[in-house]
This record gives sequence, structure tokens and C-alpha cells, in this order.
Amino acid sequence: MPKQVDHQQRRAQIAEAVCRLTAQHGLDAVSLRQVAAEAGVSMGRVQHYFTTKDEMLLFAFRTISEQVEQRMRAAALTPGETSGPHELLRAMLLEMLPLSEQAKVEAPVLAAFLARAVVAPDLADFLATDAGRLREFVAAQIGGVQPAATLEAAMLLALVDGLMLQLLTGQIDEPTALATLDHHLNRIFGTATRQHPTVSSPTNS
Repeated sequence: MPKQVDHQQRRAQIAEAVCRLTAQHGLDAVSLRQVAAEAGVSMGRVQHYFTTKDEMLLFAFRTISEQVEQRMRAAALTPGETSGPHELLRAMLLEMLPLSEQAKVEAPVLAAFLARAVVAPDLADFLATDAGRLREFVAAQIGGVQPAATLEAAMLLALVDGLMLQLLTGQIDEPTALATLDHHLNRIFGTATRQHPTVSSPTNS
């Protein structure tokens, strides 16, 4: 196996350990030593790839963000009843909510990283770049480069972030989250309120 591929796999193994620890105990429980124990590797192995905790966390954050992005792309490419922007955005945004089993595992980790980004510039910079690309894509589906479309995209993504946190903390249930998302999408696209099938486990998870 090529050496570079082996390095990538080892870094991914460490990132997975970071995510497991974060999901179970929060970011406060994450250290280079604890991650080494969780990954079943030596402390030296972890330090070979990551010299600081923040460097390790940034890589783990990027890894889990890429997993969510891959699911969103798969959802957008899956044929549905129609191929319009309304349905495309709905399918994608559902992947950002903790509805499927995989998303329910990832969402608490993402929430922990988002909180840390407030005081971690590297995480914040990555998040801003990633969010900017997604906002531009959503705006393009809504109405191109019009200022109103950009604002609608920002509002819609802020709504989804809020729904994710409220689902995680039990403030709302899944039907309420889905109804709220559909209400806003119907308003944006000027469509009459319609019934969507209840989605508790997206097919592209």
C-alpha cells in the first residue's frame, strides 16, 4: 500500500477517535494522550501527525464536515418526484439535521466543534469558508446572485442550525422540525403548503 495512503488512514483513525471521545464526553475530555488511548496507538504516533490539540481538532472537524457534505451531495443527486430547487434543497438540508442514526452520532460532535470555534480562530476560519460556499449554493438555488436570495439563504441555513441544536437538546421533536423547515421552504419558493412524507431516517444517510 502506498505510504501516503497509509498516512491518510492513520490520520483518519485518529480523527475518528477524537469524534468518539467528543460524542461521549465533550471536547474537554479530548487530549493527545486520551485520543492515543482511544485510537489504540502510541502517544508518539499521535504527535507525529498532530503537534497540538487544536491542530488535531481542526483535522477531525474537517473530516466530519466532509462526511456530512458527501451525504448532502448524494441527497442532491438522488432523483426524486421532481428535480426542482425546492426538492433539492429540502433533501440536502435534511442531511444537516439529526434524523438518521449516523447524523444523530455526528450532530453532537459538530455542535461541540461549533462552540469551540468561538475561541479557536483556525476552526472559525474553516467554518466561515465552508459556510460561505454552502450559502452561495443555496442562494443560487433560490434566485441567483440577487441580494434577497443571499439573505434568504443565510436565514434558511441559520434556521437549520437552530433546528439541529433544538433537536439535540430536546426542545422540539422531529415532526415539528420538519414542519418548520417545510414552512420556510414553501414561503421562499412561493408554493402552497403541501404534505411531505415524514422523514425519520433519510435514505442517503
